[in-house]
Amino acid sequence: QVQLVESGGGLVQAGGSLRLSCAASGSIFSINTMGWYRQPPGKQRELVAAITNIGRTNYADSVKGRFTISRDSAKSTIYLQMNSLKPEDTAVYYCNYDHYGSSYWGQGTQVTVSS
Repeated sequence: QVQLVESGGGLVQAGGSLRLSCAASGSIFSINTMGWYRQPPGKQRELVAAITNIGRTNYADSVKGRFTISRDSAKSTIYLQMNSLKPEDTAVYYCNYDHYGSSYWGQGTQVTVSS
């Protein structure tokens, strides 16, 4: 079992910044991919950004150049630095841990961007 605890969501004006954190604990394998997904109101959950244990990253086109994912492997923690936020970034953001298809989710943190 892997437990994921997210923090850092909140309300921000358009153009502002937020930093999300996700701390993993439990049976963590060294080879894994962790990432952030989001689910806007009334829409499906979508990938925002992911990072492998060797630091390879992947971003949704809609956030490239604005969001940066990083990880501190010693702390089993990932971060999502979100800059130049837009109202369309409003969503519940979920942390994900994946090890060869064995996937775990955090409880989600709300990000609201006002115009």
